[in-house]
Amino acid sequence: MDGNILDISEIKKLSVKDLFKKFSSGKKGLSDSSAKKRIEQYGFNEISEKKVNPLLKFLSYFWGPIPFMIEVAAVLSAIINHWEDFWVIFALLLLNAIVGFWQEYKADDAINLLKKKLALKARVLRDGKWKEVSAKELVPGDVVRVRLGDIVPADLKLFDGDYLSIDESSLTGESLPVEKHTEDVAFSGSVIRQGEMNGLVVATGMNTFFGRTAKLVEEAKTISHFQKAVIKIGNYLIVLAAFMIAIIFLASLFRNESFLDTLQFALVLTIAAIPVALPAVLSVTMAVGASVLAKKKAIVSKLVAIEEMAGMDILCSDKTGTITKNELTLAEVLPFKGFIADDVLLFASLASREEDQDPIDSAIINKSKSVKTIVEKWDSFKIKDFKPFDPIIKRTEATIEDSEGKTYRISKGAPQAILSLLTGENKEKMSELVNRQIEDFAAKGFRTLGIAKTDEKGNWHYVGLIPLFDPPREDSAETIKTAQNMGVNVKMVTGDHTAIGKQIAEKVNLGNNILEVSAFLDKPEKEAINIVEKADGFAQVYPEHKYRIVELLQEKNHIVGMTGDGVNDSPALKKADVGIAVAGATDAAKSAADIVLTSPGLSVIIDAIKESRSIFQRMNSYAIYRIAETIRVLFFITLAILAFDFYPVTAIMIVLLALFNDAPIMAIAYDNVKYSKNPEKWDMRIVLSMATFLGSIGLISSFGIFYIGQEVLHLSREVLQTFIFLKLAVAGHLTIFLTRTRGPFWTIKPSSVMFWSAVSTKILATFVAVYGWFITPISWNLALMVWGYALVAFLISDFLKVRIYTLLDHTGIKFHK
Repeated sequence: MDGNILDISEIKKLSVKDLFKKFSSGKKGLSDSSAKKRIEQYGFNEISEKKVNPLLKFLSYFWGPIPFMIEVAAVLSAIINHWEDFWVIFALLLLNAIVGFWQEYKADDAINLLKKKLALKARVLRDGKWKEVSAKELVPGDVVRVRLGDIVPADLKLFDGDYLSIDESSLTGESLPVEKHTEDVAFSGSVIRQGEMNGLVVATGMNTFFGRTAKLVEEAKTISHFQKAVIKIGNYLIVLAAFMIAIIFLASLFRNESFLDTLQFALVLTIAAIPVALPAVLSVTMAVGASVLAKKKAIVSKLVAIEEMAGMDILCSDKTGTITKNELTLAEVLPFKGFIADDVLLFASLASREEDQDPIDSAIINKSKSVKTIVEKWDSFKIKDFKPFDPIIKRTEATIEDSEGKTYRISKGAPQAILSLLTGENKEKMSELVNRQIEDFAAKGFRTLGIAKTDEKGNWHYVGLIPLFDPPREDSAETIKTAQNMGVNVKMVTGDHTAIGKQIAEKVNLGNNILEVSAFLDKPEKEAINIVEKADGFAQVYPEHKYRIVELLQEKNHIVGMTGDGVNDSPALKKADVGIAVAGATDAAKSAADIVLTSPGLSVIIDAIKESRSIFQRMNSYAIYRIAETIRVLFFITLAILAFDFYPVTAIMIVLLALFNDAPIMAIAYDNVKYSKNPEKWDMRIVLSMATFLGSIGLISSFGIFYIGQEVLHLSREVLQTFIFLKLAVAGHLTIFLTRTRGPFWTIKPSSVMFWSAVSTKILATFVAVYGWFITPISWNLALMVWGYALVAFLISDFLKVRIYTLLDHTGIKFHK
């Protein structure tokens, strides 16, 4: 075998026969052993991403506005000979880099794990048998089959099948599909829109057309509504900090204080006030949530979808495989005049392909295998040509040669599609009969397939109907009830007959207002929106109708989730706020979706909703905490300087406070929360009201300890500063336990990670204060007094917090309990 890599022009020039010789392969494929050897030679079939040097990545955390301010503060400390300050500030800089690097590493690791779970699969012929393998294991010389909905796993030279309609827009930018035939090349990364063919793998990984020509650029990251809101909070805090620090600066200049000392203090205070941990908290919380969902069989391909799902209030769910089991059972077949039941099953099985693992084909073939007379006849037929299912014409077609050498065609598909093959009087006679039988079957909850064959003259005859029953999943009714109790309106979407939709809807506790798409398609916009909004589901839906349903619901500001599995569902999945590819979806649907389910049923989606709302709660807690702490510390320091000409804490103490706050803040991503019973909406009025209240209570209690230290205990300025520092440290961490619940603090038990990170940093702050590490020491008696004072203030704040939430609720500002 020649190991040289072929150029695309050579691949196009060489015939399939020449390429089989080139790769020492054949139409029966390679053996597993030779495929393994070729992996060693060619490498895995994957496109390498740019590798970032870990050292450079780590050093990048020393660049940017925030690290720059920390670095300037450290340099100023050295200039004014405050070496203790210098080393502590340097430690803050180092810790900021280590925490940022480690958390991003963990987030990237989680995302890479999710990418592996979403890896493409390929149908490959090995040792003469069709099997499914990871696409990265393909090697030149492999024979693969690609069909409707697949993403082409490698560069292929096509050799068996009628045609493929391929979307190459991701490679060429050309929006119109390209038709490919035998001897054409299908490029890796393109999407099969129609058809089914076999192809010889001629290039893999970086040697494919895509691998050679595509420039690897960073994927643009979408910023969700929630992220935008949190970033706005960050900007608000920065502006607030800048305003307060400007006041401090002006006061110090007016009092003729040291410019460098004031500048150092101002920089350090800015660092403490602005949300340094914001990016890390966001990315870690999202990544942790995605990892939890992966364990529950929901793979998140776009992290921001987790946040969007928290606010989802309408879920448009596929019936088949999501609400129902997708375990098709054949009822008693109905033959038409001139045929018997065995004929219907025989011709249906000949128009099916077992290796495609299509649920309908599998059900028909398995039923046929159980009938001995049908099995005996199979060997007397030879399939000359096979056209796979096409969603446009809604049928398959096979060209058959019998034992006498006679050739005719057989088709299997939607009854109306089969009826359209008939002509003249034959069609008129059958039309009424077929439609009546479809109605009868639908009333019993049966889907119906039609079977037809041609005679010697090429005229089509309706052979019969096959009723199929797909029962609801045992958990569907309960799951839909759970969704409704969580404020999510579930609407069923099915391509089946309206009567089938209504029957299934009745069994799973959905309303029976199941409409055909014609009910809203040609209506004025406003009327169509009202019809879609009030409907419990939609029947006889084509993929393009799904897009319209999503569009109309979004017009009324609904956050819409849409499930899908086919290649033609991709536009609707992209249009939806949360696109969900269900279990068994095509590669094209998976690539368009935000979340990919690996387990059938609605319960997985409900788990994803619960987890997304839990993440929202954690981020909400963080937002309230961050604003409250900024108000408490900034206003207290500023007012103390202006009113009493006294710096309540030193620059080094502010740095220590920032250090102690990092651990509990990161632990928010792992905290226990109760998900909301209603869709989440970011309400800045609630956040700002509660943050302002808690910050104000903290401000009052801080001045209280200041008064006790100065007027009651008559502490020296240095000891008083440490006294206040310990109060700010202990009370600051207790604020986290206030913001994480809307009821009393004990209503939700904190996670062990959250609890111990807060407790350990409070204990560490106490040791720093008592033993005088970097600051003036205080006695254990004073430290215990601070703890007692902070705990009493915490209990009072918690009591008042619950009353404030009740007041906000009664005044019409709603929040979800």
